[in-house]
Amino acid sequence: MKIKNNYFTEEQEQTARFAKALGHPVRIAILELLNSQTCCYHGDMAEELPIAKSTLSQHLKELKDAGLIQGDITPPSTRYCINRENFELAKALFNKLLR
Repeated sequence: MKIKNNYFTEEQEQTARFAKALGHPVRIAILELLNSQTCCYHGDMAEELPIAKSTLSQHLKELKDAGLIQGDITPPSTRYCINRENFELAKALFNKLLR
């Protein structure tokens, strides 16, 4: 276990980053929606979720910054998918934390 910042491990830092990204019900809904499909376009999500497109964009950015999703930008649309590698890492880290 490598210690970061003289106290927290990299694993603890990563777990906290994922937890922060999951700290809003809209982000949970986005992940559930994306996890049930291969990919989804921003506009399609805006129709599924009861929030403004600009608000949706902010939540998508938070999930993307945490590495839980990835976006394929092909103007004029953006397609989002679960980042499977990091999604599995998040599951493993939370399982370890919550066991």
